[in-house]
Amino acid sequence: MKRAETLAGWGRSPVVPGCEVRSEDLPRITTGRPLTRGLGRSYGDSSLPAAGDPVVASAVLADRILSFDPVSGTLRAEAGLPLSDLYRLFLPRGWFVPVTPGTQFVTVGGMVAADVHGGNHHRDGCFGAHVTQLRMRVADGRIVDCSRIEERDLFRATVGGMGLTGHILEVTFNMARVPSPWLWGETQRVRSVGEFVDVLAQSAANWPFTKGWIDCVSRGKNVGRGFVLRARWAERSEAAAQPPKPRRGFTLPVNLPSWALNRLAARLLNEFLFRTHPTRRAGLVHPDAFFYPLDSIRHWNRAYGKMGFTQYQCVIPPESGIGALTRFMEIVTRRGGASPLCVIKDCGPEGDGLLSFPKSGTSIAIDFPVRPWTQGLIDALNDLVVGEGGRIYLAKDTFTRRDHFAKMEPRLAEWQSIRRRWDPEGRLRSAQSERLLDLGPTKGGSP
Repeated sequence: MKRAETLAGWGRSPVVPGCEVRSEDLPRITTGRPLTRGLGRSYGDSSLPAAGDPVVASAVLADRILSFDPVSGTLRAEAGLPLSDLYRLFLPRGWFVPVTPGTQFVTVGGMVAADVHGGNHHRDGCFGAHVTQLRMRVADGRIVDCSRIEERDLFRATVGGMGLTGHILEVTFNMARVPSPWLWGETQRVRSVGEFVDVLAQSAANWPFTKGWIDCVSRGKNVGRGFVLRARWAERSEAAAQPPKPRRGFTLPVNLPSWALNRLAARLLNEFLFRTHPTRRAGLVHPDAFFYPLDSIRHWNRAYGKMGFTQYQCVIPPESGIGALTRFMEIVTRRGGASPLCVIKDCGPEGDGLLSFPKSGTSIAIDFPVRPWTQGLIDALNDLVVGEGGRIYLAKDTFTRRDHFAKMEPRLAEWQSIRRRWDPEGRLRSAQSERLLDLGPTKGGSP
């Protein structure tokens, strides 16, 4: 069954010609396809078809749990299984995914392709660190199992490889046992970038989950103010008697006008968020509120209007110091990148995935509306990130230029070499690979 004749990511920009083919038989519909797409929650063009390849496979109907070992926590599932199902079924039974992104509306195949990370990266790394085996359809049509032992190079190139090394059909990974379905959390208000970095570092020693909201509009002495959120799983003695009930949300029914999220509105909203947040607070926290705060607003992407939005997420290494983070915020405010959504968190060491995003340092993720000035702002931020030895997150990217990406990614040549061994004719491609990478046909043999 074919879907709509245009496709877009969660940022709703770009919109490209294309359609999905859906079936419970994912191995069948991936045959000869250039790309597999999940729930479409990557923000930019990573799950969109390249020009000339309009039909992509959709994994969403291939969503079965194939096996689960209640002793080890090892789970095997089809790639289209959504995180929301795992959350609903397993948290009441004392299990949770080892790493979660900021939305539960993502498939396990997508979690591998983007090698998602969360607030516990400083402790537990990316999702790929907990994946033990993948089943894939590679470019020549074969179905291949890979792991850190079997076809190791394919495994490393696929974790974080944005679906460009093969179609992910099944994922085997280890769930994490938790003492209760509740979190115990603390929040603390901070007043500068320097204080943010210090509090995050201090929190990381004792808290498995840490992140912060940062005011990216204010200037002068208020640059970088915000609040840190930290949490751990509550022990049974601390948790409420009843499991947390699903939170009631609401739907943003229409697109807001493009002028609604202007600089004044963002400044007022940021001021409200900062002033109304307590100086310090501790207590039980609903996991929805900590892990998935925006999921309670369905279609929240409509807040940016019909032109859509992009998220710029980068990591800046610790040796760059507070000065680099301050310069980042100054570029945003100077160029008018007003946004009420800016998240900062610590990242731990780099993982196995050859294109995985995080490495040691500070990650900043900030939403921008798509406007005529957006490309110039992204260019300026990328100049800074390249100069500081940082990198950007492909699952969020829409505007990075090819030369910027090449300069910030020293692992790219190795990844390209592995991909070409498995796909010498360049059959697997996306709109993002067309924009950022040279994935055309090349001479070479089979792996």
